[in-house]
Amino acid sequence: MRTVVYGSLRRYGRRYLTAAVAVMVAVGFLVAVNALTSSAKTGLSSGIALPFADADVVASELTGDEAQALMARAEQEHAQAAVLGWTPQPVRAGQRLLGSDLDLGVIAPDQRFRWQELRSGRYPERAGEAVIDVNEAKRHRLEPGELLTVGTAPTTVRVRVVGVVDTPSIFVAAAVYLLWDDLAPWADQLSVDSVLWSQGTSPEAQLEQLTDWQPTATVELRDDHVEALKVEIDRGVDILALIGLLFVAIAVCVAVLVIANTFAIIFAQRARDLALLRCVGATRGQLLRSVRLEALAIGATASLLGVGLGIAGGYGLVAAIDALSDSFTMGAIAWNPLWIGAAALLGTLTTVVAAWLPTRRVVRVRPLQALRPEAAQPITARAGALRLGCGVGLLLLGSVALAWAVREHQVEPMLAGGITVFAGVLALGPLLVPAVIRAIGRLLAPLGGAPARLATRNAVRNPRRSASTTAALLIGVTLTSAVLTGLATARGAVAEEMDRSDPVDVAITAGRAEPLSNELIAAIGRQRDVLDVDALRGTTVRSPELGRIDVAVAGSQAPRSSEPVSADDDTVLMPIDLIGEAGLPERVRLRTAQGSVLLRTEVGDGWGNIALVSATTLARLSAEPTIRAAWVRARDGADAEDLTGDLTALAASEDAAVASALSQRGYVDLQLTVLTAAIVGLLGISVLIALVGIAGTLGLSVLERTREHAMLRAVGLSRGGLRRLLGFEAALLSVTATVIGVALGLAFAWVAIRTVVTPAVPGVTMTWPVGQLVAVVAISAVAGLASCVLPARRAVRITPIAGLAQE
Repeated sequence: MRTVVYGSLRRYGRRYLTAAVAVMVAVGFLVAVNALTSSAKTGLSSGIALPFADADVVASELTGDEAQALMARAEQEHAQAAVLGWTPQPVRAGQRLLGSDLDLGVIAPDQRFRWQELRSGRYPERAGEAVIDVNEAKRHRLEPGELLTVGTAPTTVRVRVVGVVDTPSIFVAAAVYLLWDDLAPWADQLSVDSVLWSQGTSPEAQLEQLTDWQPTATVELRDDHVEALKVEIDRGVDILALIGLLFVAIAVCVAVLVIANTFAIIFAQRARDLALLRCVGATRGQLLRSVRLEALAIGATASLLGVGLGIAGGYGLVAAIDALSDSFTMGAIAWNPLWIGAAALLGTLTTVVAAWLPTRRVVRVRPLQALRPEAAQPITARAGALRLGCGVGLLLLGSVALAWAVREHQVEPMLAGGITVFAGVLALGPLLVPAVIRAIGRLLAPLGGAPARLATRNAVRNPRRSASTTAALLIGVTLTSAVLTGLATARGAVAEEMDRSDPVDVAITAGRAEPLSNELIAAIGRQRDVLDVDALRGTTVRSPELGRIDVAVAGSQAPRSSEPVSADDDTVLMPIDLIGEAGLPERVRLRTAQGSVLLRTEVGDGWGNIALVSATTLARLSAEPTIRAAWVRARDGADAEDLTGDLTALAASEDAAVASALSQRGYVDLQLTVLTAAIVGLLGISVLIALVGIAGTLGLSVLERTREHAMLRAVGLSRGGLRRLLGFEAALLSVTATVIGVALGLAFAWVAIRTVVTPAVPGVTMTWPVGQLVAVVAISAVAGLASCVLPARRAVRITPIAGLAQE
C-alpha cells in the first residue's frame, strides 16, 4: 500500500491544498503567539532592575502623601531616597500645549538613584530644572534650554529643560522628569510605584525601620522586590498568551471543519479508485491505513511549513510593533522548542483527526456501490432524522441554559448554553443552510438571471456539503458579530457613564481674583470645534469651613449629561478637588460683604474647580456677579488634543485653569477601538481559514462538475455566464454563513449583556452596530467572490468538447 499512498499524493496532492493551507495558518498563528509573548516578556523585563540597582530597601503600596512623608523622613535621617512615580499634568512650551496629560516623573538628586540615561545636555542640579524623555523631545522638537510651564492655575511650575534622557525601564517612565521639590505640589495626585531607600546600615535594619514608619506599606529588600516584579510581569504576559491561545483554539476548530470537508469531498471523488482497489484485493484495513497515512503526510508537511510561516511572521510582527511604538520596545524572541514542537504536533494530529470520519465513511462503501454514480443522501434518511433530532434537542437544552444564565446572571451556564446552541445550529445545518440559500437566491434571481438560479440549485444540491462548507465561516462571523455588538454596547454604556461623571467637555475657571473677560469668552466661542460656551457668573466667598472659594450658577447649554448640573436654593455643589483633608461638613456658611447663607453640601465632579449654587443664592451673595468660569461643549468628532491645546493657550493669557474631559473620553474611545480591532483581527485568522475552505470546496466541486459545465457551455452559456454562476455560488455560501452568523452573534451578545453587563450597569441598552454588521456581510460577499476566481478560471479554460469527453 506504500506505492498506493505515494501515487495518491502525487495525483491528488493539489486537491489537498485547502487542507494544507488551513493547517499552515493555524500552526503559524500558534508559533507567532510564542514569538510575541516571549518578545514581550524580554522587552518588559529588560531594564526592570535598573531603577532599584543601588537601593537597599524598597517601599511600595504608598500614597503620594505617604511618599512625601518618607522623603521628609529621609532628609531628617540623612538617608538617600527617591520616589518612583508619576502624575499626568498639562505641559506647555510657551503658548504651545505639548499635552494635556503628560506624565511627570521624578529624577533623583542623588546620582546613585538616577536610572535615566543622559543623551544630551546635563542632569538637573537645582529646583526649576528638568529633563525630558528622548521620544517626547523628538515628538515636540524640544531641545535643552526650552522653558516649560507645568500644571494649571493655581498650581503651576516653570522649569527649564537642561537635558534629554532615555528611559530604559518602561514601568516608571515619564515624559518630563522633575526634581522632587518641583513635583511635591502634586504629591496628593501622584501615582507612586515605590520609594527607594538607602541609609548605610544593614538592609534588614532599614527594612524594620521603614516598616515601623509606614506600617500600611509593603517594604521589601531590593532583590525580593525585583523578583516579585518579574513574576508579576510574566503572569501578565501569560494571561495575554492564554487569550491568544483561545483564538488559536477557535482557528483550529475552523481548520478542523475545513479539513474534514476537504477530505470528505476528495474521498467522495476517489470512491471509484478506492472501489477498484477493493476489487483487486485490498482490505478495508489497508485502505484505512493508506488514506490515514496520506492525512499524516499532508498534516506533517503543512505543519512544518506552518512553523516556518509562524517564525517569519513572528519576526515581522515584533519588528512592526517596534517600528510603530515609541513607548515600548520589544525584546529578543526566545523560541521555545517545546512550544514549536507542540504546534507542529497539533497541526499533524488536527489533520489526522479531521480526516478520521471521512475515511471511515469511505471504506464502508461496498465496491459495487462505489462503482455506481452517487446521489446525495436525502435529508429524510435515517441519518438525517437522527441529526435533526439531535439538533432540536441541543437547541432546546442550550436555550434553557441561556435563559437560566440571564435570570441568575451566571457566566458558566451562559458559556455552556452558547456552545450547546451553536452545536445544535451546526447539527441542523443541512436543513437550515439550504433554506437560507434558497431565500437569498430568490432575492438575487432578478439581478443575476439564469446564472443566479443555477447557482442556487447547485448550492443546495448537497445539503451536507453546503452546511459543512459554511460551518467554518459561521464560527468566525458569529464571534465577530457578538464582539462588535458587545463592544458597541460597552462603548455606549461608557459614554453615558462619562456623561454623568464628566458632564462638561472643557471647564475653564478663573485662577486669580480677576474674573474671566468677555474677550476670552468670545475667543473661545470662535474656535472651530466649539459647539457652545456658557459663561458662569458668580463671586468669591469666604467660608469658615472651606476658606476662600469661588461660587457660580451652573450653565444650561454646555453639559452633556441628561441629568441637570445645578444646585437647589438650600444646597451648594462642591467639586471633589476643593475638599480638603478634613472632609466636607454637612452644612457650610458662605459669606460676602453683601450677606451670608447656610447651605447643605453635596459632592460632585466634572465641571472644574468651582462650587455651584442656585441663582437665588447667588443673588443673596452678590448684586454684581462676574464671570468666574466657562463651560465648553465640543462638537462631535472634535480633536481632543487640538481643542484642549487651543483653549489652554487662550486661558493662559488670563492665568485661568483648564480641566478637559475630552482627553479622557478620547483615551477611552481609543482603547475600545484598539480592543475591537485586536479581537476582530484575531478572529480574522479564523475567517481567513474559512474563506480558504470555501475556495477549496468550490475548486473541488468544479472538478466534479466538469461534464455539467461543459454541457451548459454547449447549450449556450458563455464563459462570462459560467464565471457569474460560480461567483454567485461562492457568494451564496459566504453570505448565508454570514447572515446566520450575524443573527446568532446578536442573540449571543444580547444574552451576554443581560447576564454580565446589566448587573453592573443597570438600565444599559443594547447598541446595534448596524454599519459594522452591514460591512461584515459586504466583506463576506466580496471575499466569497474573490474565493471563486481561481476555480472559475479553471472552469472556463476547459472547452465544451474536452469537458464532455471526461468521465
